[in-house]
Amino acid sequence: MIVAKANILIIDDDANTLASLSRAFRLSGHEATVCDNAARALELARDGHFDLILSDVVMPGKDGIALLEEIRTAGIASPVVMMSGQATIEMAVRATRLGAADFLEKPISTEKLLLTVENALKLARLEEENRDLRRRVGRHQLVWASPAMKALMAEVERVAASETRVCIRGETGTGKELVARTLHEKSPRKSGPFITLNCAAVPAELMESELFGHEKGAFTGAASRHTGKFEQAHHGTLFLDEIGDMPLAMQAKLLRVLEEGEIERVGGDRPIPVNVRVVVATHRNLEEQVRRNTFRQDLYHRIFVFPIVLPPLRERLEDIPVLTEHFARQVAEQNGWKAKKFSTEAIAELSRYSWPGNVRELRNVVERVLLLATENEVDAAAIRMALPRAESINGIAESGAPGAATGAMAERVEAFERDTILSELKRHHNHMTNTAKALGLERSHLYKKCQHLGIDLRSIRKEEDDE
Repeated sequence: MIVAKANILIIDDDANTLASLSRAFRLSGHEATVCDNAARALELARDGHFDLILSDVVMPGKDGIALLEEIRTAGIASPVVMMSGQATIEMAVRATRLGAADFLEKPISTEKLLLTVENALKLARLEEENRDLRRRVGRHQLVWASPAMKALMAEVERVAASETRVCIRGETGTGKELVARTLHEKSPRKSGPFITLNCAAVPAELMESELFGHEKGAFTGAASRHTGKFEQAHHGTLFLDEIGDMPLAMQAKLLRVLEEGEIERVGGDRPIPVNVRVVVATHRNLEEQVRRNTFRQDLYHRIFVFPIVLPPLRERLEDIPVLTEHFARQVAEQNGWKAKKFSTEAIAELSRYSWPGNVRELRNVVERVLLLATENEVDAAAIRMALPRAESINGIAESGAPGAATGAMAERVEAFERDTILSELKRHHNHMTNTAKALGLERSHLYKKCQHLGIDLRSIRKEEDDE
């Protein structure tokens, strides 16, 4: 009756009830774990993952309502169905307010029990799918508060409804793919696919196959037919990132597809019509490339119909508070961490940095801060520890390029890790286990890190009793 196999925890002080319920579930293809008291049930629920918990209400010692409250307090998300032979309206209302998925009155027919459990499992799965959808939507969400981004979003709204070809320009890490996704989602093609290809990441010899596909046996290693990005994007949008890195030979073939509206697979013998809106992006100066004959002028005029220029983060500092909050929430949800707030001073510290890596770098810094932060509120000191050193920041600010400051990136990362570990060791009075927990590391990993970074642990006098 239930469509998927489930792992169910049953709690009841009556042995006969446990036996009959577990038998009914096992006959229906499920696994059942039985328990005759609430205290032990809470331990089981904490240690193992159960798809559903079925609990009696009236039991000696701790009752089922108290157990339900403790389950929710412990953050256990499994749906809970309550049952009782002495049910009252007040009891049912309280259980529902505490988050019970349903409340059944004994005696319960097997058919009704299985139907109730099936509905509770379906609802739990639907809620998980919705949470996953929200997480995925959040990853592709444009977040802004600045006048510069307000003006850009007005351009996006204006051009999204048309079939006009768009060229998104901006520095690396400014969010060009997010703008392209937004264009797609606001367009008449939103029900169609959104397909992406980073032209800089595909070897020249594979570019044609990636774009147009190939037939079986077209070349060595082509063991089966491959559908290219244009066919995958049929009736949708194809986003070609870093178009300025596309080889000249492929530029000519792309131009023909844009003009004719049809592709031909590698090794194929017939044209295939494609209905695709092409959106491109680049951080390069295409006009300069045209002058140097590294980018075709005719292709440039085909794709450069409506340019959208994404400003760098240093020119829209008003976006830093909302982006920081967005990334902090996103990172915490993805890792199951407790959400942390950023103080006014922390935001001010972030705003003083020049952000050569733009929004992508900001997200990385936020994740680094949350990984290392031990307080509920992130302060300016935590930001300073997560950002490159002051001399690095000054070098970047003066040149506008991340490589301008002295010191290799690897050396800066190691210096940051060394300072962080030493700071945490001092905060935890050189207690290695507590320091490892604070840093989210295994104790053995922390020892290896210290050895690699040249931290002399022999100077640490305080050792744990078990060492």
